[in-house]
Amino acid sequence: MDGAPAANRGFGVLAALLLAAPMMTGCVVGPDYARPSVETPLGYRYGGVREDSPAYVAARKKGFREARPSDAVERGDWWRVFRDPNLDRLIRLVDVDNQSLRQAVANYRQARALVASAQAALYPTVIGAPSITRTGSGGGSTGTVRTTASLVGEASWQLDLFGGTRRTIESEAALAQSDAATIALTRLTIQAEVAADYLTVRYADSLQKVLDENVENFKKTAAITENQYAAGVAARSDVITAQTQVQTIEAQAIAVRLTRVQYMNAIATLIGRPPSEVSIPVAGIGRNPPPVPVGIPGDLLERRPDVAQAERLVQAQSERIGVAVAAFFPTVTISAQGGVSGLTRNGLFSAANQFWSVAASGSEVLFDGGARTAALRSAEATYDAQVANYRQVVLAAYAEVENQMAALRILGQQQTAQDKAVELSRKAVEITLNEYRAGTQNFTTVVTAQGLLVTNEINALQVRLSRFTAAVTLIRALGGGWDVRSLPSDSELKGPSLPIDRGGQAVRPDE
Repeated sequence: MDGAPAANRGFGVLAALLLAAPMMTGCVVGPDYARPSVETPLGYRYGGVREDSPAYVAARKKGFREARPSDAVERGDWWRVFRDPNLDRLIRLVDVDNQSLRQAVANYRQARALVASAQAALYPTVIGAPSITRTGSGGGSTGTVRTTASLVGEASWQLDLFGGTRRTIESEAALAQSDAATIALTRLTIQAEVAADYLTVRYADSLQKVLDENVENFKKTAAITENQYAAGVAARSDVITAQTQVQTIEAQAIAVRLTRVQYMNAIATLIGRPPSEVSIPVAGIGRNPPPVPVGIPGDLLERRPDVAQAERLVQAQSERIGVAVAAFFPTVTISAQGGVSGLTRNGLFSAANQFWSVAASGSEVLFDGGARTAALRSAEATYDAQVANYRQVVLAAYAEVENQMAALRILGQQQTAQDKAVELSRKAVEITLNEYRAGTQNFTTVVTAQGLLVTNEINALQVRLSRFTAAVTLIRALGGGWDVRSLPSDSELKGPSLPIDRGGQAVRPDE
């Protein structure tokens, strides 16, 4: 048993090595990440608040901030500004059964698993290898049987002396955050599509009402022409023309039903339900969309998931440069082995059967034909491409906001003019129809006035739909109440993995 103390010391060295492994790290080579600079305008051309305005500066000093879309509505539930229970019901179903959102959530779960996989490289790989062998020789009463057993443990660990593994972990964490932003972007895009399709259904209902009313009015006009023809003061062509008008408008009214069905089916697809399970009560589109506060341009960088997604990809690639740089440095591996092996009749765990060993080795690539240099240049080029993409996404974000703000303002002016045209067209129809009854006007003038009224009424509805759609698009362009702080933090990604719900949110034990 005098060998036991030495064996115990050997096992102690092995255990100490395994416990100290995570702390045995060195420096981190490669560039440290910094968010790329982007040009941020001081204010929007068609509205909003300038960051250098006296009112904004004074508000900042007092601790106030400008209004944002998320201030006007419940955080994330941006569609509630339209005050439509049916729209609210439909959009909430997106998180339940939309397949594109489920795919984005699955990609995020995979990204989190890759973070955990990268973290595993910081720790030793430990293998246990038990075995037992039973052998015999001779036969009968003179035969012998031997039982040999072994219980061997092996550990190997490649030291992260230059931070290649840690850079990989940071890169995977940034990619996971990018996938989390993709979930938010996918959800916001689908929600906006549902809202836009829903508004088109409402537009179809209003258009149906307008066309049905015109069918009735044209029937009355046709009756007038028949009376005039019977009295001998109108031509037969007037009757035929009036009847043609009725049939033309009826055909347009019938076509609107198909439009409504198609957009209802599109909504069903977006919420992941069969078309037969989706119904929307008939109701017209509103007159004016809700106001949308836009805040300051600088906030947009933190409120759009696509901007956050692009920025996270930049960091992921920046960390990959560090991984490529670390490849130029030596690698050091520590390995250890220990256990017991021998005949069981002598006592498997006796000192004579115990053994252990600890070894360290290093390696350095002396020649690789420029492979590592090429890998570094590739990583740097990809980083530059991601920076350019990030800046392009930011520029596109500002342009989208400006476009929708301009659309809301200009379409508002257009609607005022179009509503006035509808009012004048109705007066023109009334006057020309009275003149036709009196025999002082020909029927061609009546047909022209009535056709112009229908056109103006349809155009007025289209402008109203465009205004509502522009409001939805502007809210989406502003991020829909989303904030970059919604992304999972590094500690969440590198800590214990939590279950993910269908909406891509971590389910915590206290929830």
